[in-house]
Amino acid sequence: MVRIFLTGYMGAGKTTLGKAFARKLNIPFIDLDWYIEERFHKTVGELFTERGEAGFREIERNMLHEVAEFENVVISTGGGAPCFFDNMEFMNRTGKTVFLNVHPDVLFRRLRIAKQQRPILQGRQDDELMDFIIQALEKRAPFYRQAQYIFDADELEDRRQIETSVQRLQELLKI
Repeated sequence: MVRIFLTGYMGAGKTTLGKAFARKLNIPFIDLDWYIEERFHKTVGELFTERGEAGFREIERNMLHEVAEFENVVISTGGGAPCFFDNMEFMNRTGKTVFLNVHPDVLFRRLRIAKQQRPILQGRQDDELMDFIIQALEKRAPFYRQAQYIFDADELEDRRQIETSVQRLQELLKI
């Protein structure tokens, strides 16, 4: 039985690598944020607005516990999921956890392009965006680093890099 949780900051490549990795293993891929949106028929942003962060994090924890019952699956968590409740400890108990570690400069480059799709980043100038990323990583690092595996995910820009990363991840996890 395989159950893999991919964690890391937004823009780290959890969905990109997770989809490719699950395809290689021929098992389902679940993006926790998408799963929540499907179950509640609302976007994560709408849930945040309606219920506040505490309300959203409660939903997120409950849905994490639900998807953790699935077997033979790759699960991409939201960037904040490991940082609340006992989520990281829970994931470590129920599966293999991988922190996708990405240099802040690479995150900046990726998130700068995707700013409009991420409400928390909209309207930030480049220097504000970089400061925001660095501060968030500093706060979240103690949680992310509790993962059983740390994986360098700086190179996920094209098909070749993604295929190489899938191979590296497979070797790291001995799958």
